[in-house]
Amino acid sequence: MEPKSHWEQVYTTKSAEAVSWYQPHATLSLEMIQRVATGKSAHVVDVGGGASSLVDDLLAGGMTDVSVLDISGAALDVARRRLGEQARRVHWIEGDITTVELEKASIDVWHDRAVFHFLTHPSDRAAYVAQVRHAVRPGGRVIVAAFGPDGPLQCSGLPVVRYAPDALHAEFGGAFELLEHVKEDHHTPSGLVQHFVYCHCVLH
Repeated sequence: MEPKSHWEQVYTTKSAEAVSWYQPHATLSLEMIQRVATGKSAHVVDVGGGASSLVDDLLAGGMTDVSVLDISGAALDVARRRLGEQARRVHWIEGDITTVELEKASIDVWHDRAVFHFLTHPSDRAAYVAQVRHAVRPGGRVIVAAFGPDGPLQCSGLPVVRYAPDALHAEFGGAFELLEHVKEDHHTPSGLVQHFVYCHCVLH
């Protein structure tokens, strides 16, 4: 099954609150974004944001330039319906992060929780990194979270790549200076614990 078909099926057959990556609030992501954003008007993109409530909390915190990108239109529809009139304040992008066209040097904060680890082919990871280098302005911040070394081997029936912080940073290359890495124990709706690693870099 093609990636888009897979994720459309997930979000048309399951509640957004039932998927393993669900968080009532993306507390760590929100804290990191708010800490590194240059101001309320900084352009923040949530890659793979789908039905996540992170966009709700960014808007509630006063951010005025927020984009949510996801391969699944059904996932984006969940978030739009939940936000109601507030959805008009968000730039919604339906597309595959490895091929979608993004404006050059337009993003101040790039956030991705749990897309990168699905890229099991080196060519897809290279395309992702090329997108980041194209779309994030020099000096912009990049926050990418993936399963840690002892995280799951699969997610949503798909294989994933697990990363130690140094290995995750190495995928991005020398243009990205690693400023910090943070570990998170994510508790799934079914009661399991998944170990994540967050890397925060600045793009030079």
